[in-house]
Amino acid sequence: MLPFRLSSRRFARAVLAAAAVVAAVPAPLAAQGDLLIAPTRLVLDGRRGGEVILSNIGSEEATYRVDLELRRMTPEGELLRVDELEANVTEKAALEMIRYAPRRVVLPPNEPQAIRISARPAPELPDGEYRVHLSFAAIPKVEAISADTAAAPASGFAINITPIYGITMPVIIRKGTLEAVAGLANPRIERTEDGEAFFVDITRAGEASLYGDLLVYRQGDAEPTAIARGIGVYAEVDRRKAGIALSPEQAAALRGPVRVELREPIQRGAGLITAVDAALR
Repeated sequence: MLPFRLSSRRFARAVLAAAAVVAAVPAPLAAQGDLLIAPTRLVLDGRRGGEVILSNIGSEEATYRVDLELRRMTPEGELLRVDELEANVTEKAALEMIRYAPRRVVLPPNEPQAIRISARPAPELPDGEYRVHLSFAAIPKVEAISADTAAAPASGFAINITPIYGITMPVIIRKGTLEAVAGLANPRIERTEDGEAFFVDITRAGEASLYGDLLVYRQGDAEPTAIARGIGVYAEVDRRKAGIALSPEQAAALRGPVRVELREPIQRGAGLITAVDAALR
């Protein structure tokens, strides 16, 4: 596989787009097209299984395919898909231990469906964190060719492209007692093609991944000026860049002394993971 390189402009656009999605969607839910899932992340210990609830929020019946994928995080925070032929030992073990059903779901409008998930790590596997990603993709309906030739081109042929919507969520299996230590470094405001944005490097040490909400406070304020929810730092990276898109008003307010916090998700109590004080220019 060729090494992946992301230009600073492309990375900024990707981070800002992701930040906008995170800000718009409540932490325990994710939506794409007419598909809604909850939760958006599942952690298993090998003793008990879990489930993900799919909901069709559209007005027509829809069919969804459920698959397993392997993805690796980059220091830029992207999750790149990994072909099974290029999977490492840990990734192959994660694929082998996961069981889930059903694998194909037909949902009427406003109807939920549970996907049951379990993991059984082999006893000989070393303690550690193993991860796969569940992919939920809508299967487009097959439509008959219309007999109406009025819309057909005079020559050649016409192609009708139907977008396929999908959501991917991580399933993490932890074997043994694992720990992770987090840190925040180099908070700054950068100008991108889409405007100004706040960036910070999240560091991670230990065997487990990190997951939480990033909050930026103007010094002395009780409420954050900027928030990004659901920021993950997976076990394959020890540092990742995280960003929050800023309005001109937010950027102006954050210039000067600030406090940056990484906290547990609200559903887990919003406990403080780590924080740093800085002065932004």
